[in-house]
Amino acid sequence: MTRSLYTRVVFTFLAAMAIGLIVSVVAALALFEKKIDRIGQNDLIAAGEEIIRVYEQTSPASMETFMPSMVKLTSYSVQLYDGSETMRSFKYSSETNDLAISQEAIRLVREGAIYRSTRKDKVTFIGLPFQVGSERQALFLRPSSKNEPTLIRLALTILLFVLVTGSVCILIAARYMVKPIKTLTAATKRLAGGDFDVELGVKRKDELGALARSFNEMTIGLRQLEQMRQEFVTNVSHEIQSPLTSIAGFAKALKDMNAIAEDERAQYLDIILAESGRLSRLSDHLLKLASLDSDRHPLVYATYRLDEQIRQVVVHCEPLWSEKNIAVDLDLPQAAAITADRDQLDQVWTNLLGNSIKFTPAGGFVHFRVHTRMDGYTVTLTDSGIGIAPEQLSRVFERFYKTDRSRSRSGGSGLGLAIVSKIVALHQGDIRIESNVGQGTTIIVDLPAVPPVKA
Repeated sequence: MTRSLYTRVVFTFLAAMAIGLIVSVVAALALFEKKIDRIGQNDLIAAGEEIIRVYEQTSPASMETFMPSMVKLTSYSVQLYDGSETMRSFKYSSETNDLAISQEAIRLVREGAIYRSTRKDKVTFIGLPFQVGSERQALFLRPSSKNEPTLIRLALTILLFVLVTGSVCILIAARYMVKPIKTLTAATKRLAGGDFDVELGVKRKDELGALARSFNEMTIGLRQLEQMRQEFVTNVSHEIQSPLTSIAGFAKALKDMNAIAEDERAQYLDIILAESGRLSRLSDHLLKLASLDSDRHPLVYATYRLDEQIRQVVVHCEPLWSEKNIAVDLDLPQAAAITADRDQLDQVWTNLLGNSIKFTPAGGFVHFRVHTRMDGYTVTLTDSGIGIAPEQLSRVFERFYKTDRSRSRSGGSGLGLAIVSKIVALHQGDIRIESNVGQGTTIIVDLPAVPPVKA
């Protein structure tokens, strides 16, 4: 049967308490047994000397009347041995048994020595020489066992109260400890069911509190991811639906061969081809972003000349800027060596230059400049285009974000700058935009000459 955490905590505490008590008792007895015996023996010696002193002062006529009164007064049992080793026993309690004292101990005491019990005697007692008339006898004293059952019951009662009180306390404490975990479990089930508006109100400062705060942070992250996913699906659906609608509409129109003139039919076919190309580019961009996000295609580094790469990009785009009579100015250092993924950066410069040409009016200019820094290069692309509003600058690198209707009419998907930003980030670089409406745009890209070594 599977036990709950609550049951495990309680049983663990009880087991720990029981083991702790047993170990404590055993250790205390081992450490203080000699000291306790010594103290007990000293008390017995003091009581025995007092008995001898009273006997010497009173000189009682009968030992049978004197010794019982001393036993009651001291609460110690007495065994008295005379010269013939005859033993007389005076017990404080009828439950007390006589000691089996060795002949050697009796002899030593009668010769004048004080005897202290040892471990092999198993019982604490002492022996004192006792002068009775002209004869030296051996007086042995031992503690009475009358109160031992009471003391044992007292000790057991104390231990029982400790266990009961500790158990009640751990039951309450365990419930207090387990309650946040139950709350966390319920919240996790809600989260697994798709409810991302879950928040734990645990304000503890211990490990459970840290776990609850981490859970809340995870929930916020998942909520943001879910929102991004929904926005992504919405944007993709919108971007796909628009060209599909155009393709479907014009394809239906083309089915009626007699109602459409030849020049209109060619125009409809051009639109279908254009929208198909738009869908193809959107698909390529989505695959590109998915590949960059998944890291399934790591960067392939090679050392080459950055200035030569930018010149080739400008040459490849020559039909675009020549058609609009845009002046392209290059300010590139010679032999600007860089270690990077050439294909990826080639797409960066192509996308950035394409955007500048697209949004720069006819007769404008585009300026490409590479500045050498201590640890790399700063590539600046400036155009005289339509510009971007200040409130939109912080969102231009978001996926599917478009700054104005002119970009929508141009057929852009809103993924180009997102791809550029991702590639620059993978190269441990930085990209930023400065722009004003009607005054053009400047894009600054910082790249290391050599990729930094990851820790």
